[in-house]
Amino acid sequence: MKTLGHWIGGKPVESVSGSFGPVYDPATGAQPTRVSLASAEEADAAVAAAREAYPDWAQSSLARRTAFLFRYRELLDAHRDEIAALITAE
Repeated sequence: MKTLGHWIGGKPVESVSGSFGPVYDPATGAQPTRVSLASAEEADAAVAAAREAYPDWAQSSLARRTAFLFRYRELLDAHRDEIAALITAE
């Protein structure tokens, strides 16, 4: 079974909480994935990382932010079918 962890401070982080939530496929009832449930400390770390990253984002030029968002859109478009399949299976 696949386990999804956290993404904190720009990198994957394994949860230390030891708690997981199931993700079920509603069509089959199968549980192909589980997600790590964050502890209060992990949630605090994620908020702290976001606060630390925000000034750089806020100070970046409109051109840089626009380029970032357009690249995000390109990636969404490129993986549209995969994303749709995942959302449907969830």
